[in-house]
Amino acid sequence: MKTKEDIVANWLPRYTGEKLENFGSHILLTNFSNYVNMFAQQNDATIVGMDRPMQCCTAGDITIINFGMGSPGAATVMDLLSAIMPKAVLFLGKCGGLKKKNSIGDLILPIAAIRGEGTSNDYFPPEVPALPAFALQKAISTTIREYGCDYWTGTCYSTNRRVWEHDSDFKKYLELIRVMAIDMETATIFSVGFYNKIPTGALLLVSDQPMVPEGVKTEESDKKVTKEYVERHLKIGVDSLQNLIHNHQTVKHLLF
Repeated sequence: MKTKEDIVANWLPRYTGEKLENFGSHILLTNFSNYVNMFAQQNDATIVGMDRPMQCCTAGDITIINFGMGSPGAATVMDLLSAIMPKAVLFLGKCGGLKKKNSIGDLILPIAAIRGEGTSNDYFPPEVPALPAFALQKAISTTIREYGCDYWTGTCYSTNRRVWEHDSDFKKYLELIRVMAIDMETATIFSVGFYNKIPTGALLLVSDQPMVPEGVKTEESDKKVTKEYVERHLKIGVDSLQNLIHNHQTVKHLLF
């Protein structure tokens, strides 16, 4: 295998257990297995790759993939998806809300992401911004409003650092740069998607409030978020892609 095309065409099935021809043209990304399980149950579909690093499930023209946690995994799945060049990729992620006005269960539609994770530096110089496909974010916005929900817009800071909630200096830095949310993958997905000419977007669910000690995520609090908000999060993501499919809309940049 001498070319990138050869590698990703071999590795996407190797990582997921799914044949290239069985993937939908629209992709949902998650880093939680329960999203895949819920998608499968809602669509009476079969989960593929239970013995592989990335489980997936396809219903109609939509495939959901659990790529695991962290920016290296996010970069890997976005590179592998270049084997099928999907029409749209939507990341359904959880994030920490960094503003006092954020509440658990809120939706954040990021208009940009700050590349604090480092992984994206292998794809672009640091000054290149991490941006979603505008038309995809617009489609998600429309779907959210159809659900009668509100959402926040703003910037997401993506970091490779998982345990930082104790670090007061880092918290001051987050306040200084005025970000709305923090996660580990959004900036990587935007950057590597742009690198591979794949339209990408994200809809983030506020699952914790890490700027205050009582808001740090615990097993108990995460179970509550899953019970109360994950189904709506997933449904909005699915319906956003379904609307694109049914309306034959393209979300690809006019020029890459």
